[in-house]
Amino acid sequence: MKAFTRSGVVLTAAALSLSLAACSASNEPAADDATASAAATSETAVELSGNLQAAGASSQESAMDAWRAGFQSLNADVTVGYDPVGSGGGIEQFLAGAVPFAGSDGLLEEAEYAAAVERCDGDAGAIHLPMYISPVAVIFNLEGVDSLNLDAETIANIFDGKITTWDDEAIASQNEGVELPSSNITVVFRSDSSGTSENFTDYLEQTSGGAWPYEATKEFSTAASQSVGADGTSAVVDTVTSTDGAIGYADASRAGDLGTVALKVGEEYVPFSPEAAANIIAASPLSDTANGENDLAYAIDRTTTDSTAYPLTLVSYHIVCQQYDDETERALVTAFEKYVASEEGQAAAAEAAGSAPLPADVSAHVESILDEIAAG
Repeated sequence: MKAFTRSGVVLTAAALSLSLAACSASNEPAADDATASAAATSETAVELSGNLQAAGASSQESAMDAWRAGFQSLNADVTVGYDPVGSGGGIEQFLAGAVPFAGSDGLLEEAEYAAAVERCDGDAGAIHLPMYISPVAVIFNLEGVDSLNLDAETIANIFDGKITTWDDEAIASQNEGVELPSSNITVVFRSDSSGTSENFTDYLEQTSGGAWPYEATKEFSTAASQSVGADGTSAVVDTVTSTDGAIGYADASRAGDLGTVALKVGEEYVPFSPEAAANIIAASPLSDTANGENDLAYAIDRTTTDSTAYPLTLVSYHIVCQQYDDETERALVTAFEKYVASEEGQAAAAEAAGSAPLPADVSAHVESILDEIAAG
């Protein structure tokens, strides 16, 4: 194999041996069942080494930290890095060839699919592999109030600046017995290109009965006069935390001690949970814009009236090429992704980030797709 160098991956043929490791009880430490299973799933029978770098959705940051640690513990000669620049930034780096895969809470647009054909080796282009299912929380900072019940129309009117004070009748009528102040509401939104914004605005567009006048987009905009933009999930959470009367949206794993909203679904109010997030995915079809049968891009149906489902849920993907131009890069990417999709990888993310593990059949499907990824 030829030597390969790229800003996203730095490898040599000598650093990647594709021969099976000759392991035995005499020369290998004992491993518990979970580690042994993870080793088999992530192809640790193949010796890997090198530097694998990716970029993308900040919602995945906590999960990615767990995935990196788990994979590196099984592959001591591999270093995995992740830059949580946001979904838009990750896609830009991927399409520019700077990283071999991107994390994204949103789907590729038509022009980005086309650009991926040029970026990836061959004509197959790129596909989405679901790796992280998580509710998005509507978070707020209101002294003495830990939770609120709100329907989609009210949330839309708050974030578009039509409802400006906390004691507005639309809020008060859904929260009898809650003492609401007359103070102003400060809307905090993602100022960067964000898949979390795309999921949030998609929820508002689908469920608010026309109260949200914009299309779903990674680029959040609002008519609220009292609003603050923040770059990345951490910045949104920090801004809401430091601003009395603020409201925002973020991956639920980052909500911390902030107040959170239970969404109206049918006739009931549903708080976020991993289980409720998984239920909305199970009822959603794949997108009709997907790039072939191996592109697992979901079109989430948020209009359910099933109170066991939480409609403001994101599926975060790893966007990968269907063919890479070098075997070394393909081997690192597919081995890492198999670990991420494995039962062990999903359990690690659930513990670190409170995400919903992928259903077993989805994990198996992802693994079979990864087996088909080729090298030029």
